[in-house]
Amino acid sequence: MRKLMLALGLLLAGSATATAQDMRMPLNSDDVKWMPAPNVFPAGAQIAVISGDPFKEGLYVVRLKMPGNYKIPAHNHPTTEYVTVISGDFNIGMGDKLDAQKGLLLHTGGFAEAPAKMNHYAWTSGETVVQVHGQGPFAITYVNPADDPSKKASKAPD
Repeated sequence: MRKLMLALGLLLAGSATATAQDMRMPLNSDDVKWMPAPNVFPAGAQIAVISGDPFKEGLYVVRLKMPGNYKIPAHNHPTTEYVTVISGDFNIGMGDKLDAQKGLLLHTGGFAEAPAKMNHYAWTSGETVVQVHGQGPFAITYVNPADDPSKKASKAPD
C-alpha cells in the first residue's frame, strides 16, 4: 500500500509540473487582443482567443465583443457551448428562429449552457462581451443556411 501511495504521489507531482510549464500567463482585460470575428459570425463582432485554439481539438476559451443590436441567428454546435456575460446584456433563446419575445436576458455575470446540437440564438441591445468556452474544434451550423454569413461572403457578386 505504501508503494502504491508513493507511486501515485510521484505521478501527481509529475503531472502538476507539466501543467505548470504549459500554463499561459495570466491575462487582464486591458491585455486582451481583439480581432475581427471569423466570417462564421455576422459582421461587426470582434473575437479574442483567451486560451487554446477554438478550431483545433481541445479546450478553448474565447471572448466575443458584439455591438448593440447584434443578432446571431438560430444555430447549433456539435459540442456543448458555455457562455458567461463579461459586460453588457446578452439575450439568448432556444429554438429554430430568433424570437426576441422568447429569449432570456442575461446581465453581467450571467451564464448559459447550450447543449450540443441544441438550436439557439442570441442578440444584444448594447455593446456586450461574452466569454465562450468549450471543446474544440468549434463549429457552427445555422438552422437556415441562408443565415450563414460564411456562405454569403463566398458568393460572387451578380
